Order: sequence, then structure tokens, then C-alpha cells
Amino acid sequence: MEGKEEDVRLGANKFNERQPIGTAAQSQDDAKDYQEPPPAPLFEPDELTSWSFYRAGIAEFFATFLFLYITVLTVMGVVRSNEANGNTCKTVGIQGIAWAFGGMIFALVYCTAGISGGHINPAVTFGLFLARKLSLTRAIFYMVMQCLGAICGAGVVKGFQPNPYNRLGGGANMVSKGYTKGDGLGAEIVGTFILVYTVFSATDAKRSARDSHVPILAPLPIGFAVFLVHLATIPITGTGINPARSLGAAIIYNNEKAWDDHWIFWVGPFIGAALAALYHQVVIRAIPFKSK
Repeated sequence: MEGKEEDVRLGANKFNERQPIGTAAQSQDDAKDYQEPPPAPLFEPDELTSWSFYRAGIAEFFATFLFLYITVLTVMGVVRSNEANGNTCKTVGIQGIAWAFGGMIFALVYCTAGISGGHINPAVTFGLFLARKLSLTRAIFYMVMQCLGAICGAGVVKGFQPNPYNRLGGGANMVSKGYTKGDGLGAEIVGTFILVYTVFSATDAKRSARDSHVPILAPLPIGFAVFLVHLATIPITGTGINPARSLGAAIIYNNEKAWDDHWIFWVGPFIGAALAALYHQVVIRAIPFKSK
């Protein structure tokens, strides 16, 4: 590295700290040409001796911690209002839950993009790994830190409100009555596909060369995709599309029904992420590109 340490050497953010995800992705020469970045190596032992590697993991932990803290409290507030009044319209309702999830992703991706790439989701990390955007070493580290952050975030909510937490379901993901496990799995696959496809599109450096007139603020479409997916699938599964989020709530809530359905919130998101990575790399990135 010759004395210069980059926070995100390989990941969703292909730009250095001076040009993070949340800024217009323009190249040094006004995007008149484009060179495909090399694929990330499968193993990169040098990462393990770099402080920036661990700082990125800490950023993923803290972002997922905050994500669970805010979103679980929001879900509990809606359930509590419905329990007391029989009408979710008296509180933020399903739309408010969707805004809480989408808004937090927008804010947290914006804050952490220049450090870790702003994944905050094992499914996003998995999809980017399949596309060779980051090494296996970094992918595993991110997933572990995301899951730990989610567990701690839900744990803090329960620590503050132990009785309401257990009574109100703790924000755990489960397949709702009237839907089958197949319905839930399908909802998680499609929902995660939409999210990860948006991540790929919003962070694609090629767009700055092909469509240089289009400003790219990646956290905005990513957060909005999360919002829309929640609107569609909250009635089905409570919307997982993030295995860390589902794991953190399931561990702290620790209910039999939550564990019976829990596999759906890993298998579905990972399948959806893999399909999104395949579609983006094989179809979208295969579009002919002519440099000026």
C-alpha cells in the first residue's frame, strides 16, 4: 500500500475515502473511459494485519446494532398500539415500520459506506462476494460482525423493556397466519433480490462512465428499496431480507415459532442475493459499452 491505507480496499464501495458511495461516482477524467476493476482475490491474508480491515468490521457491527435498536422498537410500538386499541392507524402503522427500516438503511449506508462499504446485511455481503467485489476473508468477517451487532441491538431493547419485549414479540420474523412457508420463502427471495439488485446498480462504477449525467447517491435508492419491500412483505413474514436482523431478534426473543420459521430468513435472502449477483454480472454488465 506504500504508506497509504484504504478503508475499503475491496467491497461494495470501489472508491477511496475521498469519493465514497454517497457521492457522485465520477472518475478522475470526467468518466471519458472506463476500466473494469480486477476481481477480489478469494483469500487476502494481508487484510488480517490491517487496522482498516478491523475498523470496517467495527463499523458493520455498530451500524447493525443501531439498525436493530431503532427498527425493533418501531415494530414493538406498532404491536403495542394494535394490542391496546385494535387499530394500527393510531400509531406509525405498517408504513411507519417500512420507513423506519428504509430510513435507517439510508442513514447507516451513508455513514459507513466510506469505511466498510455499508453492507449492514449478510445477504448483501454474500451477493457482493459472489460477484468478486470482496474477499472471502472480509465477507466472513463482515457477516460475523453484522450478526453480533444485531444480537446486541435487540438485546439492548430487551434490557430496557424486558416485559414488553417478550409480550410484543421482540420484532422477530415469522410467517404470518394464512401464509405457507413456501409463501414466506418466495417473499424473502424476491424481496432480497430487489434489495441486492439495487445495491449492485447503485454502486456500479460503470454507470458513471456510461451515464455521467446521472448523479449517483447510492444510499437513497438502497434505502428506498428496503422501504418498498417492507410495504409488500410485512404482512407475509414481517420482512426479513437480512439474516442478521432475523437472527438477532430470534435469539433475544427465543420463541419456538420464531425458530421453526428461522431457516426461511437465511435460505431466502441468500438465494435472492445469489440470483441478483448472477443477473447483474451476466445480464446487466454484459450490455455493450462504448467509450468516447
